[in-house]
Amino acid sequence: MASYSSTPTKEATNGSPPSVKSEASDGSMKLKKEISLLNGVCLIVGNMIGSGIFVSPKGVLIHSASYGLSLVVWTVGGIFSVFGALCYAELGTTITKSGASYAYILEAFGGFMAFIRLWTSLLIIEPTSQAIIAITFSNYMVQPIFPTCIAPYVANRLLAAACICLLTFVNCAYVKWGTRVQDFFTYAKVIALIAVIITGLVKIGQGHTQNFEDLFEGSSQDPGGIALALYSALFSYSGWDTLNFVTEEIKNPERNLPLAIAISMPIVTVIYILTNVAYYTILPMNAILDSDAVAVTFADQVFGVMNWTIPLAVALSCFGGLNASILASSRLFFVGSREGHLPDYLCMIHVHRYTPVPALLFNGLMALIYLCVEDVFQLINYYSFSYWFFVGLSILGQLYLRWKQPDRKRPLKLSLFYPIVFCLLTVFLVVVPLYSDTINSLIGIGIALSGVPVYFLCCYTSANKRPLWIRSCIAKSGVLIQKVCYSVLTDMDVDKEE
Repeated sequence: MASYSSTPTKEATNGSPPSVKSEASDGSMKLKKEISLLNGVCLIVGNMIGSGIFVSPKGVLIHSASYGLSLVVWTVGGIFSVFGALCYAELGTTITKSGASYAYILEAFGGFMAFIRLWTSLLIIEPTSQAIIAITFSNYMVQPIFPTCIAPYVANRLLAAACICLLTFVNCAYVKWGTRVQDFFTYAKVIALIAVIITGLVKIGQGHTQNFEDLFEGSSQDPGGIALALYSALFSYSGWDTLNFVTEEIKNPERNLPLAIAISMPIVTVIYILTNVAYYTILPMNAILDSDAVAVTFADQVFGVMNWTIPLAVALSCFGGLNASILASSRLFFVGSREGHLPDYLCMIHVHRYTPVPALLFNGLMALIYLCVEDVFQLINYYSFSYWFFVGLSILGQLYLRWKQPDRKRPLKLSLFYPIVFCLLTVFLVVVPLYSDTINSLIGIGIALSGVPVYFLCCYTSANKRPLWIRSCIAKSGVLIQKVCYSVLTDMDVDKEE
């Protein structure tokens, strides 16, 4: 049994209970560095390549209106995503904390803006996206069982819930279990896409190039349409910041974080472009625009009796993407707790497994709650504005820190050209949804602003000024969670940060 000593913690900051810590040395109860370079590449690739490239690449095509312009948009989207990922590589090696944009905004602009970022993620971004990925996984798993009708609603949601619970358990067990699951499913989805790409290239080699004649004919001349096409492409490329959520668990992060990004981004960009080329080779434009699952339509035409492999690949892709999302978002809540923006017990780790069990369970519970929302897909529309706003703010923080702390150690130092260009791009990405989807964007802004009174009540106000019953409730629940999860608090490595 591990031994413990009663030690007051950050009650003055966040009102959590006088908790207990391990009597081991300060460095003993920290998240272990178990993520290798290969694991990092698989996390980024696995999270970026979700179900979208299999199911609905038509978002870019419908706004660009031609195969040629759509391929240009996919290429430009990949280049801009590389810019953002390179900026995050510098930020991740300069600010060696997990939490990605939350940690960078906290460092540059302070607790208030960082809390709003955390609040938005907690309330909408993370649980909604995870619930939708799980539902998509469930849809494709039950499709063979109900080939001629829609699967029962309850069966679909129960399978999605089972998927979330299973992956939460895997990540609670050991970090290595989660990374091995990620590695396997990343390989599976990449192999499936390579099969699609090879099929398309073989068809091109056989002379099936009629769809590429007059490649740019009918291209959209509307700047707004092109903007929406680029927006769709960049949304598909999102996920390049996955590894920055787990910086503290990367082996040799100063080397492996930027190297993993440098390897992953070209892989994803090339796969996306070549996969679309394969689709365009086989399918006419109207078939793509009318299809709810382009890859399935593609498989029906070229894979024959093996067409079942693509729905399976979509399910595997969703499973791997959900695993990466759970791994990353649980670390966001873990770091938010450690910084005093969430209750202390969310930054506890298991005394033997060194995994943030309370944060993982909290993340899983939030995703399960959103599975109960019948129209959960509508919720995803609310966070586009907030997502790109905070990504842009974190890279603006990179420029701010360059100005305020010019002598700070930076293992990787980019030309200012990259963050400036990407900040200008995020201005565009924030303005586009305000113009094209005003109501949902305003709702997203309202959700973000709802965190303002929560911040001043729960974070800014000192704990001893809050009602005694609230402090008592938090303290008792903290002790209970600590015992049930067999977890203890961790501390930031302050000396290392300094």
